[in-house]
Amino acid sequence: MGANQQNLEVEVKFYVPELAAFRERLLAVGAELIKPRVFERNVAFDTADSHLYLSRSLLRLRQDTAVTLTYKSTPKNLPKSEAKVREELEVQVSNFDTLAEILQRLGFAPVVVYEKYRETFIWQDVEIVLDELPYGNFVEFEGDESGIKTAVSYLNLNWQDRILDNYLGLMAQLKAHHDLPFNDLTFANFANQNVSIADILL
Repeated sequence: MGANQQNLEVEVKFYVPELAAFRERLLAVGAELIKPRVFERNVAFDTADSHLYLSRSLLRLRQDTAVTLTYKSTPKNLPKSEAKVREELEVQVSNFDTLAEILQRLGFAPVVVYEKYRETFIWQDVEIVLDELPYGNFVEFEGDESGIKTAVSYLNLNWQDRILDNYLGLMAQLKAHHDLPFNDLTFANFANQNVSIADILL
């Protein structure tokens, strides 16, 4: 059974160092806050031979106000798009540690941890999230492509500056650029590091 249209995630993100000013801009245009700022802890799992990574897939367990298991992959019939399009399947579960143990019993192992603070808004059917990561701040748009483009233009962002890579991909680039001695994208790891994602984006 292949991916259907309802399981497709269409998104772009932008590096926005000053989120406070952007948040004011969002509120000024009438965006609605639908989820207050919350801390997220994400753990990505893979097999010993990195099967998911090599197939451009992601198996992620997330803890914020709920526990969510997410699988992402490239759709078999990838639609033409200027945004990032992924198949996304998600389910909420009741216990982070129990599901993590189940995944390990099935042959998956935790390979990387990444953390962020996220605040979620909606504007004209486009979900707009403000993400604070250890290496920098971002705004992410999710919806249909035309709606995303409208929102990006209305909020005075340059479409040409959009980022299609995920946060782990950006982390890999930053790690290589600075020869960082760790893999996990956590606030503790970056506490004493004078590095920023701007080092590779600008």
